Amino acid sequence: MAQVGIVMGSDSDMPVMAKAAGILDELGISYDMNIISAHREPDEFFEYAKSAEEKGYKVIIAGAGMAAHLPGMCAAIFPMPVIGIPMHTTSLGGRDSLYSIVQMPTGIPVATVAINGGANAGLLAAKILATSDAELLNRLKDYSKGLKDAVVKKDAHLQEVGYKNY
Repeated sequence: MAQVGIVMGSDSDMPVMAKAAGILDELGISYDMNIISAHREPDEFFEYAKSAEEKGYKVIIAGAGMAAHLPGMCAAIFPMPVIGIPMHTTSLGGRDSLYSIVQMPTGIPVATVAINGGANAGLLAAKILATSDAELLNRLKDYSKGLKDAVVKKDAHLQEVGYKNY
């Protein structure tokens, strides 16, 4: 049974949403991924959001651009955490999506990551799940150690070769 639902309104969002899935894969977290448009297929969307808890989802990651209704509507129906990923848009650079997702009405919170922040959405979902999963918490700690080790290695290389040869 999947712990996380990943949903996007368009296949054009796939490169960003794939980053969330990649993090979940790396941390051993099960998920389902769907393309569902809240505007173009409202019945399918409502069924998705209403059945998410039954499916075992503990968190939904919802990506959306422009008016970005998908994350907020998920949060209005699904009783557990929703993480919104605002998508970069050509018209307003994703600011429209960002504002739409972070400006939810009182009582309908949506955690929001950066524009195109798929990897951080995956990590935030993992951190939410890790509050009740000690093994996952240890995998997250190892992941963070790997980030630190990568920076230390890059600095050692810089010190060895200098910035001109880096």
